[in-house]
Amino acid sequence: MSDVPSARRPAGELEAEVLAALWSARQPMTPQDVQTALGGDLARTTIATILARLHDKGTVERTRAGRAYAYTPTVQDTAGLAARRMHTELGREADRSTVLARFVSDLSAEDEQLLRDLLGDGVPGLGHGTPGPGDGAGAPGLGDGIPGFGHSAPSLGDGIPGFGHSAPSLGDGTPGAAGS
Repeated sequence: MSDVPSARRPAGELEAEVLAALWSARQPMTPQDVQTALGGDLARTTIATILARLHDKGTVERTRAGRAYAYTPTVQDTAGLAARRMHTELGREADRSTVLARFVSDLSAEDEQLLRDLLGDGVPGLGHGTPGPGDGAGAPGLGDGIPGFGHSAPSLGDGIPGFGHSAPSLGDGTPGAAGS
């Protein structure tokens, strides 16, 4: 092995730079526009390849602009990009319940509370934002009706054997479930 450090960039760094240029422009950009915005250090063909990959992932959309394409991001910022990636990973599994259960079981107490707040009254459209039948407080939230996932439960996993901060692992006590 060589002791010479690699000149390669970390995975995703170029995509992040291209997306940052698109976000700051707030208008569709051709590969040449992106190249200019990034200082011209990268070849236009490299930028075109990155944009094509982002398009294949659904992260940008494109329209014809003469002989080239002009690209516009479909996500508004890095938080939207992370959310899209999480959604994509969730969509790859047939057993969404287990994926979500394992994700939630690894949350810190602070993130668990944040998720509770988002599923509850914190964000319109995610929880109790409008009056509805049942509780008089609003429309059913995403966690309503799931034991241990409602507003009054102390832990997201309470009521599900092996799930939550006080239980040892996801698979314990659940027939057929593998331990983590």
